[in-house]
Amino acid sequence: MSSNAPGATNPMLYDPIPEGQGSTTKRNQFIAALGICMAAVSGGTALAWTSPVLAQLVPNNATAAEERIAREEARDSFELTADEGSWVGAFLAVGAFCGALPAGYLAEKIGRKYTTMSLAVPYLISWALIIFASNAAMLYAGRIVIGIATGASCVVAPMFVSEIAETSIRGALGAFFQLHLTVGILFVYAVGSYTHWVTLSILCAIFPVLLIVAMFIVPESPVFLVKKGRRIDAGVALKWFWGPNADTQSALQTIQSDLDAASGDAKLSDLFTNATNRAALFISLLLMFFQQFSGINAVIFYTAPIFQSAGSSMDPAICSIVVGVVQVVMTLASSVLIDKAGRRILLLQSSFIMGSCLIVLGVFFKLQNDKVDVSNLGWLPLASVVLFIVSFSLGFGPIPWMMMGELCAPDIKGLASALAVMFNWALVFLVTKSFGSMQELLGSDWTFWFFGAWMIVCTVYVFIKVPETKGKTNAQIQAILGGKK
Repeated sequence: MSSNAPGATNPMLYDPIPEGQGSTTKRNQFIAALGICMAAVSGGTALAWTSPVLAQLVPNNATAAEERIAREEARDSFELTADEGSWVGAFLAVGAFCGALPAGYLAEKIGRKYTTMSLAVPYLISWALIIFASNAAMLYAGRIVIGIATGASCVVAPMFVSEIAETSIRGALGAFFQLHLTVGILFVYAVGSYTHWVTLSILCAIFPVLLIVAMFIVPESPVFLVKKGRRIDAGVALKWFWGPNADTQSALQTIQSDLDAASGDAKLSDLFTNATNRAALFISLLLMFFQQFSGINAVIFYTAPIFQSAGSSMDPAICSIVVGVVQVVMTLASSVLIDKAGRRILLLQSSFIMGSCLIVLGVFFKLQNDKVDVSNLGWLPLASVVLFIVSFSLGFGPIPWMMMGELCAPDIKGLASALAVMFNWALVFLVTKSFGSMQELLGSDWTFWFFGAWMIVCTVYVFIKVPETKGKTNAQIQAILGGKK
């Protein structure tokens, strides 16, 4: 399962505070990001929920007709057909697609703080629908509502984090959203494998409650406050985020200058008629495309069979937990490396290594399908899937979401980010629903090779077109996109 669901509406990129004009503390920035990203943990639990739950709700050894008859004969037994189960998984992407655009609008109208806090409401409503579900329709409704909250989280939470972060830690905090998505996924893998699905759903509802509590503590975004003419409140918020000794006047002036440079509310046509805006949008969209066509869902779907092919007798639930732990640890490593190594190099290693792993997996399944003895190669697919997940977590997991917030100018950032998030979730739906058909039509080998080919294209594209944004201000990034050195 791809945990990719992150976006950013109108974050400002700041120059570091000039030497000798005040010092900052980063503690509260990390605390705030942790609280805001309770929305990401909530989204992660929503993403991973189907993995252990559908194993409980969809019988393995019955046809759809037999399942339907069994349910009619025992109405107290709540089960799903395989087709119903697939829709339970896919409806989250439908809801997320619908939730992205309104989230950007709300963030501009009522603020980042209250929009983020309000996301707890659809999360809690959805978990209530799921907990008390007695049929597939209630599960569908719950998954659509939780999808709306997840899609909105992908826009608002990364935007909020990017607007409170200093340039020196912007990359680290920018990776927080993806990190906390993986934490939510790991929670579901670890707990859901050993508890009833209703109990799991009740426990997942804890995180939206924590989001509400956290957002009572965190101040409003200084960028939003300046936009609304509340400069004194913005200064107070900056003191909370950056420490009492920070030179807030310089920071506020930088925010005001960036806002003044913007042309106001953007129109859809502005994304295409302006060459710089067009470059930022296309790069954002293509990074989202390559993220989903990396084959992350295919690899995670095949994790248990790959472990078994390697001769492991490990429980599939343990396999999922191992994958979850690897994702969390390596995404945490990415948050450290992003501001040191830079974005481009992490994207390049990610696409190249993932493509190589996918080709190797395709070769392995081709040999297996051709009845070739691969017993002495059992370590190869196991090493490939672990390396693939490590590489994804270091690069194409967190970075497309973060760069979406870095590439766009302030006036078009809200609209461009919402479009990128909607595009991402449309791809999630497409890949999730078509994966089974691809397997049947192409076979496992060609399915992996299909995604591997896209990673080869991706590597070339990133090398030629994607700029480095590490340590650069919004003005510098716009100049690069406009072709200036």
